[in-house]
Amino acid sequence: MKDNLGWIVAGVILLIIVISCVLSSGKKKESENVEIMDGKHNVVIKVKNYGNIYLELDADIAPITVTNFIYLVNKNFYDGLTFHRIIKGFMLQGGDPSGNGTGGSATTIKGEFVNNGVENSISHERGVISMARSSDMNSASSQFFIVHKDSKFLDGDYAAFGHVTKGMEVVDKIVEEVGTTEDTLISKSFQPVIESIKVVEE
Repeated sequence: MKDNLGWIVAGVILLIIVISCVLSSGKKKESENVEIMDGKHNVVIKVKNYGNIYLELDADIAPITVTNFIYLVNKNFYDGLTFHRIIKGFMLQGGDPSGNGTGGSATTIKGEFVNNGVENSISHERGVISMARSSDMNSASSQFFIVHKDSKFLDGDYAAFGHVTKGMEVVDKIVEEVGTTEDTLISKSFQPVIESIKVVEE
């Protein structure tokens, strides 16, 4: 009887392990079911009280990054978020639900840049959009930044994935009015609000 009980317990444990694996693999599979994009894609960032920033995203160079970004855009993830880090002569960064640089979406993605084993020919020149990340090369999630002035020292370490086609004057105005000369968090009440990001046909 004891032997049978042992086998029953072992069987239940094995069943729990199998179910757990199936559930976790099912969850993983859901995220993998998002079809990786290619080609060029256009979006517009509407910034409250400032205007629109139009961008062309290049999924031929950074397919995972563009796919993730547009997935979040189509989920209205960015609507109502802010630019929380704005440095004059460098860049403006946004897309963090926490508004302080510590947050992101539920998913992180592979960093598509040379020092992470991925070729990426987009240089961090004025107007380029790129993904923010922590020291972990594969930690990019929802936070992005737009380069205000050429910052090519970032090349090879950050996943650039497109560029501004129209509206750099909006970027300039935000940086001039709200930006700092030091790397500090913009006070919440002064953070420019992203009213929406939408995919547009061009």
